[in-house]
Amino acid sequence: MTDVVVAGAGLAGLVAARHLAESGQDVTVFEARDEVGGRVRTAHEDGYTFDRGFQVLFSAYPAVQRELDVEALSPRPFTPGATIARPHHRSVLSDPLRNPTAAPQTLFNRDVRTGDKVRLFALQRELAGRDPESILDGGGSTISAFLESEGFSQRFIRRFAAPFYGGITLDRTLGTDSAIFEYTYKMLSEGEIFVPAAGMQAMPEQLADAAVEAGATVETGRAVTGIQSAAGDDEATVEVGSETVTADGAVVATDPKTAVELTGIDAVPTEGLGCVTQYFSLPTSKAPSTGKRIVLNAANERPNTVAPMSAVASEYAPEGMELYSATFLGEPEDDDETLAAAVHEALGSWYPAAGFDDLRLLRTDRVPFSQFAQPPGFRRRLPDPDAPTGPVALAGDYTRWSSIQGALESGKIAADLLR
Repeated sequence: MTDVVVAGAGLAGLVAARHLAESGQDVTVFEARDEVGGRVRTAHEDGYTFDRGFQVLFSAYPAVQRELDVEALSPRPFTPGATIARPHHRSVLSDPLRNPTAAPQTLFNRDVRTGDKVRLFALQRELAGRDPESILDGGGSTISAFLESEGFSQRFIRRFAAPFYGGITLDRTLGTDSAIFEYTYKMLSEGEIFVPAAGMQAMPEQLADAAVEAGATVETGRAVTGIQSAAGDDEATVEVGSETVTADGAVVATDPKTAVELTGIDAVPTEGLGCVTQYFSLPTSKAPSTGKRIVLNAANERPNTVAPMSAVASEYAPEGMELYSATFLGEPEDDDETLAAAVHEALGSWYPAAGFDDLRLLRTDRVPFSQFAQPPGFRRRLPDPDAPTGPVALAGDYTRWSSIQGALESGKIAADLLR
């Protein structure tokens, strides 16, 4: 009999499997797909690297520091801050303490008033002394209301906060719980955002290798279709296709809808926020000078952001070519070509001296569920990891908050429940 079955080889399931295996338990992970990673996936085609949706890692996340060998991922960091872009206008906003060379650009940035820059610095200092978990337990207002209460101008909110945090929360209206803003701003101030040289899927692949090295078995292409365990039971019956596995415990670390089907816990959030990410190539000889910063669309949300992926990670494109990702929030009904035309128009207006005749659309990823909605007070409605009956634990960002940090942390919490 297996000690513990883990349903799902996403970030949460792989972390749970490693911790359980390290504690001496016999662990088997079943994953419906043919590869590990869940929502974190990467494709490699014709020398390009395409992550599914624009995703990055925050090096300061506590669970990233605990669960990952960051250096082994060959991190390729973005330059702190962002470029604020409008037609025929660009400016840079950065942290002068972490990026001193950008201090003059930030100082003379007219898109953000001096008072807003002072408030950002003061907030950075205030958050530095706070425990991350206590920040998540706070919040209770929208990001927009929080920024207004802190005295930030509407210009700052419209031109910087809306596109930047709209990209993080997939909500340009800034209706997300303010705790998410405070937590992520603290993480941005204390570390880097980066992508692995081989793409984001290198992260779950590393987690899978660590779980196997600890003694766990990972079986892909095998979906858990049922779990039976009543209150007071000391074991769980797990159905894997036509096979039945009896285990001392089970971790449900699947996508939200499957988690509800397996456990009956309706508190798992199944309504998601989506996005569309398009990838474009451009000859290096024609490429504008973007540096390694994310470019924010301060004028409108078509697209919300553009990221110079190969400028950040040269491995993302073949020699002589550049790769850009452009992200649209929500689920726009426009066809791929119409969205690509909007990207072409935006880039041309931001960098009028550059030529984009050779800009080519390579790939479009439509991700209908990238995050679950996180309005003020959302954490009170999330399910507890021990909500299922019997020796069954939930593991997924839907027990914490919608992020890589939430997923990684939830895996360890679930493992602790079953040790």
